[in-house]
Order: sequence, then structure tokens, then C-alpha cells
Amino acid sequence: MTEIETAVLSNPLVRSIWLEWERLDLPDCWLVAGCLAQTVWNKHFGLPPEYGISDLDLVYFDPDDVSAEREQQHGERIRTVFAHLPVWIDVKNEARVHLWYNEKFGYPIAPYRSMQDAIDTFPTTATAVGMRPLLKTVEVYAPFGLDDLLSGTIRANKKQITREIFEAKVSKWLKRWPNLTVIPWD
Repeated sequence: MTEIETAVLSNPLVRSIWLEWERLDLPDCWLVAGCLAQTVWNKHFGLPPEYGISDLDLVYFDPDDVSAEREQQHGERIRTVFAHLPVWIDVKNEARVHLWYNEKFGYPIAPYRSMQDAIDTFPTTATAVGMRPLLKTVEVYAPFGLDDLLSGTIRANKKQITREIFEAKVSKWLKRWPNLTVIPWD
């Protein structure tokens, strides 16, 4: 196993999802972003694996059904299956993000063409990471590599976010992981 796989799968929250991945039953599904980065940071800084993790982000790509209702049904079903976990499980269809992004963040985005296209826009290089089981191995997608993640370095991915979004995330994360290295926006 790689360093990231070992760190992430040592988190009982993640391991619970991982061991029952087939029950997710979502097209092109990935575990992504904060829960992965935060688990790695916890290992890096000698903290318990679940420290500071408030949710698990499961994303999938289904361009054939971009309805909010279907996404909500998937989320409710999965949260019921994993009701024993003490965190929120956030389930999002990345094929429909462009439908609500403008209202939430104040500017429109083009529809994503794939899950990888979506992960490419995640707000920092350390959180632009996805993992999923693949046969008997682990598939990792990290368009900026894993160096920033593994070293506890936060660097903006300016492909889509604003300075304000980046700085809000940094401020929130530094309260829980004060030893992160932050590369300023400029």
C-alpha cells in the first residue's frame, strides 16, 4: 500500500465505507477531498485518524439523471446504510454541480465532463484528490500529485475558486491543524 492508502484506510470512518463500497451503488463513485486530506494531516501531525472530520464526501458522476431529487435519494439511502457513523455523509452528483454553483458561489461554471474534470477544480492542491477501490487495489486520482497533501501544505487551485473561498477554507482548517503550511494566494 502507498502512504496515502495506509493513512486513509487507518481511519475507521473511511474504512467502514470502504469495506462496504458495493452498497454505495453509485456510478463512477469516489471518496474525495476533505476527509482524505484531513485523515492524512492527522497522521502527519500525530492526531487520531478521525480528529476534526465532520463529514465524508462521496461524489459520483451521472449525466443521465441530474435531478436534485435523485441525488437526495442517493444521499438518504447511503446515510441510512451508514447511520452508525458519527459524521455526515455528503453525496453529490458532480454532473449537476453547474446547476447550483452560481447560486451558492456567485458565478457560473461549465458542466463537468467527468469525475476527473470535477476533481481537477477542487479548491486546493491537497484536497484535489479522489480514491476508490478498484478490484483488489486502490485507484487514486490526484491531478496535482500528492506532495502537498502528504507534507501538510495548503496551496490554492485557482482553476475555479476565488481568493475568498480559499481563505475561508484555510482559516477553518488552521483552527484544527495549526501546523499546516499555507502558501498565500498571491
